[in-house]
Amino acid sequence: MSTKTIRMTRDEVPVEETWNLEDLFPNELVWEAELVSVQEDVHTVTQYQSRLGEDAETLLGALKTLEAFQKRLIRVATYAMLRTSSDGTNPEYQAGSAKVASAFADIGAELSFVESELLTIPEETIENFIKEEPNLQTYEKMLADIMEKKPFTLAPEIEKILAALSEVHDAPYMIYERSKTSDMQFDPIVDHSGRELPMSETLYEDRYEMAADTVTRQNAYDSFIKTLDQYKHTYAATYATEVTKQVTLAKLRGYESVTKMLLHSQQVTEEMYENQLNVIQEELAPHMRRLAKLKQKEYGLDKITFCDLKAPLDPQYNPTTTYDDAKEMILDALQVLGAEYSAIMEKAFSERWIDRADNVGKQSGAFCSSPYGIHPYILITWTDMMRGTFTLAHELGHAGHFYLAGKNQELVNTDPSTYFVEAPSTMNELLLAEHLLEKTDDNRMKRWIISSLLDTYYHNFITHLLEGEFQRRVYTLAEAGTPLTADVLCREKKETIEHFWGDAVEIDDGAGLTWMRQPHYYMGLYPYTYSAGLTVSTAAAQQIKAEGKPAVDRWLDVLKAGGTLKPLELAKKAGVDMSEPNAIKEAVAYVGSLVDQLEKSYD
Repeated sequence: MSTKTIRMTRDEVPVEETWNLEDLFPNELVWEAELVSVQEDVHTVTQYQSRLGEDAETLLGALKTLEAFQKRLIRVATYAMLRTSSDGTNPEYQAGSAKVASAFADIGAELSFVESELLTIPEETIENFIKEEPNLQTYEKMLADIMEKKPFTLAPEIEKILAALSEVHDAPYMIYERSKTSDMQFDPIVDHSGRELPMSETLYEDRYEMAADTVTRQNAYDSFIKTLDQYKHTYAATYATEVTKQVTLAKLRGYESVTKMLLHSQQVTEEMYENQLNVIQEELAPHMRRLAKLKQKEYGLDKITFCDLKAPLDPQYNPTTTYDDAKEMILDALQVLGAEYSAIMEKAFSERWIDRADNVGKQSGAFCSSPYGIHPYILITWTDMMRGTFTLAHELGHAGHFYLAGKNQELVNTDPSTYFVEAPSTMNELLLAEHLLEKTDDNRMKRWIISSLLDTYYHNFITHLLEGEFQRRVYTLAEAGTPLTADVLCREKKETIEHFWGDAVEIDDGAGLTWMRQPHYYMGLYPYTYSAGLTVSTAAAQQIKAEGKPAVDRWLDVLKAGGTLKPLELAKKAGVDMSEPNAIKEAVAYVGSLVDQLEKSYD
């Protein structure tokens, strides 16, 4: 039976399994009209060109106008992105995304004067404007952040040219995603009984990679790797272009390195970045090697290989659940965060914020997009595996965060640094695990929950952290002038994985191709931030368990703060100090204690 006869097309999907895009625009015609309108209305902002330094009133008027215009742009872009994510094979959706990219390149070029012009105004003048006009205090952090860019900003005409080229700059990511959703085809697989099963990237990542049946898992891995191998040279050229872009921009702007440039936008020190990569790799590896050996023993394997690492520890116990049951579990677990937060979670389910369908062309993985002034949108592919409950809770954590930030902050102050952004999402996973452990007396179920919690740490402390280590290696090579061919990228990825797992796991050449799985490499230094967020949430979750309401109140205050504080200050507001490696060490030690519990349960 072929994949095409099993997976629905988008128009076959029941509406209740899809998100409600009408909350953004009633229909495509209204969206297209707004796309045209925002291009025509850019003059409402450009009328302030060469006037930002006139007086406080003019500056306030310009920033308010810009913010109102940006809200419109966000809605237009989000609509196009969500449609393409739901079905990347749809030519109308592809064309819509292309229209947005082209229009936004022009708009970005027109609006580039704002930052360039602000940088020409003396800081003392801006400080005086803020004193004269109290309403400018809303924009105080934004203005301060722009001033920090002053040493690295190019001449206004050059900044305008770079902004006009945004569509070209974004092309590597667009090509990568378009290819993954529209071009990649995978051979069907067979399980241990000889039954043929459909295969896709989504099915592999959401089901087969965690399959208890070793034959299914191995065959799916072989199919997955076979297809990746067919695309490696194209994807290497695409990723190399992205890296070259970043390295070139870093040099043009006068940064010491591309790493310093990318960390600058996150408002993170190089020491904080290095702590995450170094401490976790060095101190977590021994714990996870023990877990790998435990899986090898339970499966009766002569050796444990890369494709076995995400297999369930108990091969005969991999519980399933319905979407409705998962919903109730999540809602019950998150009641600890109070009535206000719980109400947001209820709205997510009742108002169709979530797209859970599995259809041809749908983007793999999961994400949450939160257009300001509307509500968050969550993409997930529901497969009835109970592990998906944790993924859904994770994305709802992002939704709760940005919903609260949007309700309590103006647009300019909603987005925190990516260094912090994964803390609210992983917090929900930790609270879900704690809740499930409290609700069961079944030792086998408890063991599964602990294993699922370890999956969360695996995802953030291993999968994404090793992506971060891979990035560190790639940027080092690029700055040294080494061509980033497919062979080089595969070698570096394989060596990164081998270094972490040592002799405990056999790493085949196919593992080296897995740098092709994630879009995160096109998002700056994003992968390592998953571990930073989970470090913060681990400490904060322990505080909630120990203190109750006072810790919950601190956490909700942090979510409502949005981007008003730098990541170090946000973490401290939650009661966690990330300026030193202690919180990272404690989180790793907690993971070690979970492995201890599993080992004892099998003695």
